Amino acid sequence: MRKLSLYLLGLGVVLIVAILNVEVYNEYFGDGPPYFDRTTNMDKWSNPVPVLAMFDGAVLLVGWLAWRWINKPRC
Repeated sequence: MRKLSLYLLGLGVVLIVAILNVEVYNEYFGDGPPYFDRTTNMDKWSNPVPVLAMFDGAVLLVGWLAWRWINKPRC
């Protein structure tokens, strides 16, 4: 039961991170207000990909460590 709940928690974290990534991409690369395409306010624009990559990498590392901890052999 403990393993199942931890797997479901991990799945929830992955889903939340995926939703956050989609929302950030839509905010930065979308064509709606307040940006009106990519050319408006280009002097203030920054690329979100490096920050998202670091965040995703940290989540993957924590997930991998948690998976190793859950599946380690018990003596």
